[in-house]
Amino acid sequence: QVQLVESGGGSVQSGGSLRLSCAVSGLINGRICMGWFRQASGKEREGVALIDSLGPTIYADSVKGRFSISQDNDADTLYLQMNSLKPEDTALYYCAAESGPYHMMPCRLSVLRYPYWGQGTQVTVSS
Repeated sequence: QVQLVESGGGSVQSGGSLRLSCAVSGLINGRICMGWFRQASGKEREGVALIDSLGPTIYADSVKGRFSISQDNDADTLYLQMNSLKPEDTALYYCAAESGPYHMMPCRLSVLRYPYWGQGTQVTVSS
């Protein structure tokens, strides 16, 4: 059974930093996609960043140069370091995962690709 549990959200002023964590368990070996998504009030869920175990790290244009995705050596914890936060970064942040055979299609920042989701952690940035 796959489980994803986020932590690390909170409130911060514009220009501040936060680090989100996501504890991951139960993924099968093979190609693994792990990503961060966010959903602001009244808006659709959007991709923020992903790590592809067999490909490049991908960032949404809106966070390039400010956010950094990483994972620990055991790949059981996913992180999102968020710097230079802006009020428009305010959202509920989710981690998500997909795993499959090594020949699976490359990872994408698409909500529809990910069958496993955490419960979300709120990030609020005030001006």
